[in-house]
Amino acid sequence: MDYRDLVGTEQADPGEMLREAEEDTLYRKKLLERGPDPDKVYTIEDFRQLPEGFRAELVDGKLFFMESPSTLHQEIVGELYFAVAGFVKSNGGSCRPFIAPYDVYLNGDESRILEPDLIVVCEPDKIREHGCCGAPDWVVEVTSPSTRKRDLGQKLFLYREAGVREYWLINPTNRVVIVYVFELGEDAAFYSFEDEIRGHVFPAFRIRLSDVV
Repeated sequence: MDYRDLVGTEQADPGEMLREAEEDTLYRKKLLERGPDPDKVYTIEDFRQLPEGFRAELVDGKLFFMESPSTLHQEIVGELYFAVAGFVKSNGGSCRPFIAPYDVYLNGDESRILEPDLIVVCEPDKIREHGCCGAPDWVVEVTSPSTRKRDLGQKLFLYREAGVREYWLINPTNRVVIVYVFELGEDAAFYSFEDEIRGHVFPAFRIRLSDVV
């Protein structure tokens, strides 16, 4: 078959593509700068009308826009994902890790849609084409100055209420990790990047973040 039969005879105008890309970038920038309307009750339709790849969360009618992560943020999330994914692959079982962007329908409905940096889901029936439907077993958030308050406040409450078993908050600035094991009712445990941290969902999992970032 001729390659032209696959791609079609019409060729995209590079100039038009560039203009569309610039307009999309400008729109996303203005949307982030303006932020959501604090007085509006947003719906799942509003959430789905956001530009593809635009990072946002929906909680009880309120939208929260998320800034692009820093390089260090991405390094931490990426290294932790590879460590967890490698552990899962080596040990088998039904658990699967997912990295953002990946929507989590926290209560199994469309009222609370969050986008954690990393999750582990051990119940296969929660994994759907559009994201995770229900509470993950393990959630990791890498905090930033713009997200720290929500990560330590509202989202901590939401994850605990929904049935998340384990929650890690990683602060790259202070090089501190706060670990909550909700299902055991334990108080928060604090670690530095130099400490070896043991998992709860995976008791045999160990990591020292200073070894990878």
